[in-house]
Amino acid sequence: MDMLSTMIRQSFDAAKSERISMLGRKVLSGGALDRDEALFLFELEDSAEIYELMAWANRVREHFKGNKIHLCSIVNIKAGACSENCRFCAQSAAYDTGSPRYSLIDPEPIRAAEDEALANNVTGLGLVAAWRGLEEGPILDDLCRRFEEMKKNGKARPDASLGIIRNPAVARRLADAGVQCYNHNLETSRRFFPEICTTHTYEERVNTIRYLQDVGIKICSGGILGMGETRADRCELAFSIKEIGATFVPINVLNPIPGTPMEKNEPLPPLEVLKTIACFRLILPTQEIMLAGGRVVNLRDLQSMVFMAGASALMVGNYLTTVNQPVEKDLQMLKDLKLDPDWSGHGEKTRESSACGSCSPEPDEVLV
Repeated sequence: MDMLSTMIRQSFDAAKSERISMLGRKVLSGGALDRDEALFLFELEDSAEIYELMAWANRVREHFKGNKIHLCSIVNIKAGACSENCRFCAQSAAYDTGSPRYSLIDPEPIRAAEDEALANNVTGLGLVAAWRGLEEGPILDDLCRRFEEMKKNGKARPDASLGIIRNPAVARRLADAGVQCYNHNLETSRRFFPEICTTHTYEERVNTIRYLQDVGIKICSGGILGMGETRADRCELAFSIKEIGATFVPINVLNPIPGTPMEKNEPLPPLEVLKTIACFRLILPTQEIMLAGGRVVNLRDLQSMVFMAGASALMVGNYLTTVNQPVEKDLQMLKDLKLDPDWSGHGEKTRESSACGSCSPEPDEVLV
């Protein structure tokens, strides 16, 4: 009697498998991928090959990061009515999304967020504002007082995401007030950037990052997947992040918001997202690869696999205008995976290691 099998036999490409292993070993031994090698990994299609890539990314993460997972969270201190036309963003004044709008908040919610961060092993707390950027004046004075208070309280690392900086003196004021890390995403490749924003340039973002680095502020810079970019664009973004020397690399996945020009974008398959994380890990072996906006809606039950794919950081708590899963659930996920969110003392070691070897000396709701 013939037995009916539900198994589908797939061809095995030994040459591809060997090349994946070779590239994984190269990174583990301190080497650096070139663009052709990285693009080969971004173009992998077969699920078995993607899982093999993820296994190597996990080894690289464990080699450079151990079992430490960096946690951060954000406070939206000024929402909506942003002058910029970023096509993914619910907070742009150019689109009718029903997103909340409010001016600079009082200090109390920030203090409450500090307490929550301390209770949940969250290392960095970012103050985020929806506007074009930050200039000298009363608003900067107010913000600097808030950062000084955060630094004095010592409950969470004072971080910021306050848009474009055109004056180096503003960067110096932030550093003097205690800001340790600034998020400013490149978002996508230089080639694709004009397709997502026309009210400011890619170069303005790069210049902002340079001003901040010049005063000793660490950089958090990543991008968004699923905006219509190609895999080559994602590859180029990873190398651009390497070139600017970001310490933290948030990977967001577009959560299309009704009313924005990207509301009908098709979601990326979860395996495509996981493969991209793994590619970023092999290109950026010592950076903190962080999963941020869009992970719940796009990865669903596969969220825990981001660490096998090479992620070493996680944004917890709610995003700017959308809801994340409860932080308690994230903490339980880390505990089940035997991963440690206590990042104390780990940051200095990471910063030293990122200056050698293969590394160079920011969706829906993302840090912008």
